[in-house]
Amino acid sequence: MYVGRFAPSPTGPLHFGSLVAALASWLDARSAGGRWLVRIEDLDSPRTEPGAADDILRTLEGLGLYWDDAPVFQSRRTSLYRGALDALKPHLYWCGCSRREIADSSPLGLAADGARIYPGTCRSGLPTGKTARALRIRVEAGVIAFTDRLQGPQGQDLPRQVGDFVLARPEDQFTYQLAVVVDDAEQAVSHVVRGADLLDSTSRQIHLQRLLGYSEPAYLHVPVAVNAAGEKLSKQTGARPIDPASGRQVLRQALAFLGQADTDDLSEATRNWDPALIPAARTYRVD
Repeated sequence: MYVGRFAPSPTGPLHFGSLVAALASWLDARSAGGRWLVRIEDLDSPRTEPGAADDILRTLEGLGLYWDDAPVFQSRRTSLYRGALDALKPHLYWCGCSRREIADSSPLGLAADGARIYPGTCRSGLPTGKTARALRIRVEAGVIAFTDRLQGPQGQDLPRQVGDFVLARPEDQFTYQLAVVVDDAEQAVSHVVRGADLLDSTSRQIHLQRLLGYSEPAYLHVPVAVNAAGEKLSKQTGARPIDPASGRQVLRQALAFLGQADTDDLSEATRNWDPALIPAARTYRVD
């Protein structure tokens, strides 16, 4: 059975860029006769804005994007993440390197997300005098490949392009890469439709899915909405909150962004949904 999901971070109100991902995942699920879930990714508590989750949920409801089960919150699911770390224990090690030390010492350059590729300094054990800062997972040679439903064949050689990546930090601070994999498996998500800014994370997530014995969802990464300066729409770049009162207009704009037929009727948009019409690009400018 098709199970899709929308997983916003509650760092502010829903804006146009987030709406595009929400609408694409909702239409993909509804057109397949599937279920659609909402998961609030609130693990990063310093960036979480009070009231933002409720605002996002109200806005989705105001636009007619209803979900099929009660929304879940990552901050209430930490026992699941601890269980996954226990299962991954043979592949994990503590790292004592600071970000500055990695930036100064890594000979491997930058990963696709702009971070320095970790050179494996602590793979053989935490050096004397170092304090554990991050729990990393060992990655082995070989390309993790998959075919995105829109972006086509993809793949990463994790040792060369990412390095051993972080799954947790002390005091139950879990990373996105771990939590999203555990949550998708626990919620039986079969299809992931999300922004192409997460395309480079997918091989890491598939690596974890394989180690944990989880099924691999089908992936579809839609273009990320950017402004005239090429910046992703976000609270930090001044993206305006969605006003549910202008629902018909904003739905039309989001459908146009996704290359779909012009309508303000969600039933019609569902009948006409065609992922092949979405621009096959990582970013798309919103004027």
